[in-house]
Amino acid sequence: MKRVLIGTFLMGVLGIGSAMAQDGWRDRYRDRQDIRNDYRDIARDRRAIEYDRWELRRDLRNGDYRAAARERAEIRARERDLYRDYRDVHRDRRDLYRDRRDFYWDRR
Repeated sequence: MKRVLIGTFLMGVLGIGSAMAQDGWRDRYRDRQDIRNDYRDIARDRRAIEYDRWELRRDLRNGDYRAAARERAEIRARERDLYRDYRDVHRDRRDLYRDRRDFYWDRR
């Protein structure tokens, strides 16, 4: 009975060690997934900005200056969001690089 308990305990300890080793892989996978989602969001924001610019040109051509001012405000807000997305990609890439470097040095 003691051998079974000790064996179970040791298997648990070894299982925890392998689970901790897998955590680095999951972290890098999540970082890559986050970068892909950020690029998807950037593409969506770019399309929305282009459409807003088209609406702005249309409003200016029709002489609707109040609607043009609203479109300009929308464009500025979307460009701020786009800038934040680029910064987020930069930070995620930096984090991914550091995770990769840490993973390499931990294996040596």
